[in-house]
Amino acid sequence: MSQPPAAPPPAGGPAREPAREPAAAPGTLDRLTDLGFAAGWSLVKAVPQWAADGAFRVAADTAFRRRGPAVRQLARNLHRVLGPRSTPELLAATVQAGMRSYARYWQETFRLPAMDRDAVAVQVDAATVGREHIERAQREGRGIVLTVPHAGNWDIAGLWVTHHFGRMTTVVERLRPESLYDKFVAYRESLGMEILPLTGGAPPSATLRERLTAGGIIALVGDRDLSANGIPVTFFGEPARFPAGPAMLAALTDSYLCPTDLRFTADGWAQHIHPPLELAGTRLAAQVRSGAQQIADVFERGIGAHPTDWHMLQPFWPGDFPAGHPAGVPIKNPPATASVPTAARR
Repeated sequence: MSQPPAAPPPAGGPAREPAREPAAAPGTLDRLTDLGFAAGWSLVKAVPQWAADGAFRVAADTAFRRRGPAVRQLARNLHRVLGPRSTPELLAATVQAGMRSYARYWQETFRLPAMDRDAVAVQVDAATVGREHIERAQREGRGIVLTVPHAGNWDIAGLWVTHHFGRMTTVVERLRPESLYDKFVAYRESLGMEILPLTGGAPPSATLRERLTAGGIIALVGDRDLSANGIPVTFFGEPARFPAGPAMLAALTDSYLCPTDLRFTADGWAQHIHPPLELAGTRLAAQVRSGAQQIADVFERGIGAHPTDWHMLQPFWPGDFPAGHPAGVPIKNPPATASVPTAARR
């Protein structure tokens, strides 16, 4: 595929990235990260909404103008999403709006503990399509797997599920430092979620199967594979790898598998829970391949319709991985060659 329209990026990285010179000792950086998030949770929820809106918008626009590695990688990813209609002007506007959407996610993360959760759940419910699929699964005593992309506000969606349907189980990547991971676990548990670590403990698959067999609800991010065992799919016309977990768990437990689109609205949130997928084939491997590609197809339509709410700032397609990088192994550091054109200031 073609590369994003190029323009020499100015020096500097996104505001959220630490300066590289001088390098901080790992322990010092961990403590600073922990203190930064702790300050976010304590301070952001205390300031007026208008002030938080302005501060996070400025932070997003500053990161966009600096065009650090994460912003350049977002441009590469959104260039693929936009496809033939991707012009320098449209791509720049989409990336800038995408950074504002990403900043909004973090603002809401810090403010949610102080928000009226009942009111939030009611507002989300008014913009939800497909609630009946969860209700049907519960009537039948059947498990359901809700698989979502890195889009919109995942925590708001989880709050909606726990508010209306009770407990929900999910898996999270272990963060560094450990104290920061503990804060995120406590935060999401406060929203009614059961949190299982992806690594650093017992493999979560057995517990997830137990929850589904008992008719429970689990939610899993389904667009970026964090293992070396991803399923090959076609996504926006290019080879990519999606995690096997959602389709495999649904097949093994005869549970519903419902891809779910998440996005922001001007003053709230919207979600579309799609009907349960039919997994083709009689063998598990074929069913997992079928499910992964169907999830990719649903996500492609949803992300294509609302590209600015897809918060994928990491290399996603193998075409962006460095030469010699093992297939199926995700990386976190965007290549330095990606670039983003200058946007007209809005």
